[in-house]
Amino acid sequence: MTPALLLAATACRESPPPPAPSATPPPAAAAPRPTGPVKWGEIEGRVVLTGTPPQAPSAPTTATVASVCGDQAEDRSLVVGGEGALAHAVVSLQDGAALAEPETPAPQPVLDQKQCHYEPPALAAKAGGELLLRNSDPLVHNVRAQSGTNRSVFNVAMPLEGMTLRRPLPTEPGTVQVRCDVHPWMRAVVRTFNHPYFTTTTPDGRFRMRVPEGAHTLVFWHDRLPEASRTVTVRAGETVQVDQSWGVEALRQAGSGK
Repeated sequence: MTPALLLAATACRESPPPPAPSATPPPAAAAPRPTGPVKWGEIEGRVVLTGTPPQAPSAPTTATVASVCGDQAEDRSLVVGGEGALAHAVVSLQDGAALAEPETPAPQPVLDQKQCHYEPPALAAKAGGELLLRNSDPLVHNVRAQSGTNRSVFNVAMPLEGMTLRRPLPTEPGTVQVRCDVHPWMRAVVRTFNHPYFTTTTPDGRFRMRVPEGAHTLVFWHDRLPEASRTVTVRAGETVQVDQSWGVEALRQAGSGK
């Protein structure tokens, strides 16, 4: 081929099309946590249920466990003390993932099997962390955990008194429902977060949380009540009081919370 014909053939070739843009954009980088010295304040408060709470339903146990657990097992999805104090409500910061790490890490979450109940009936934990399981009964139990989408998280048998196991929680924050197949009245719920700013109320309905100074949205959650939130401003060295109350008319069935 002559040089002129070769040049013409080369010129007639089509240029390759540009690469198609990716259908999935690269994930956005996580916002960096603040650096430098952090000034701290406190949020404390009390969570109550107003009105007369319904009597906790009970279910008959079996003859094989009655000597350890009694012949009736009480539903513990709602634990209300004096003056409406609501135990085991979960309190967290909505903006916790953007804050500096707390001075003290969140404690290891522990779920005990004691007298044919899960103790506590509700707890808070870090998503992707470990849940410590304990059997304090001289009975065979099992722990079946499912995420809010009914996806199995784990299902382990615990036949020995004093036995402990560690199991990972889902990496996505949400709610994990826990059941025992051997004793169907045993139930618990684990609320998980992508940050460490959470706690649960004590038997007298109280909570306390140490947080960086600034404006925060405090979120109150209970498996049988609608979620509630309050925005507060915390100044360094000060304690802000934030109370939350629900009326009994807001109650719903266990396991239906979002």
